[in-house]
Amino acid sequence: MALRHTKLVVPAALVLSTLFVLPACSLNVKKGENGEDKKVDIQTSMGGIHVDKDADVRDTGLPVYPGARQKPKGDHDESGANVNLNWGPFGLRVVAIEYLTEDSPEKVIAFYKDKLKSYGNILECHTDGHDTDNVDVHMGDKSDKGSKELSCGKNQGKNLELKVGTKDNQHLVNIRSQESGKGTDFALVFVRTRNDKDKDTI
Repeated sequence: MALRHTKLVVPAALVLSTLFVLPACSLNVKKGENGEDKKVDIQTSMGGIHVDKDADVRDTGLPVYPGARQKPKGDHDESGANVNLNWGPFGLRVVAIEYLTEDSPEKVIAFYKDKLKSYGNILECHTDGHDTDNVDVHMGDKSDKGSKELSCGKNQGKNLELKVGTKDNQHLVNIRSQESGKGTDFALVFVRTRNDKDKDTI
């Protein structure tokens, strides 16, 4: 369940690619202990992007499963990220952190069902993906009459994804057995979008 660039963050990536051709663009990069980029801030007159690889689990609105540890970063993948895009009338925030535990998926599922119920009805979806690629977001403007109700999409596969909320404000837990067959690999995800009719910021 590596936190790569999923369908969810494609809009942010597209905007990022255009920022450098705009006037008055400022770039601020903070390095980590090993010289890697840990925080990136890009600001233009039209908007900006903030990326922080040290995501705080409190920003997901969910607790860490007891005894779980954050998954080590892979060669090409991050185990956590906090991405905040504000671009004119549109905003997108994604917080995602991946963890490992020696406990079974059944125990992890039961724990997060209890924690998610405070946010509303829980939707149980199934996926074969290792990424959180079953995320459904609302990115319409004020004229969009589409439903913000969450759905499961294809809803097939052996991995479980618990969803609560709406397309523009949702909490997710993606759960699967570790490849070794022992323990559980799970990701906590928070997604919030804003459009031109929303009053609050992300």
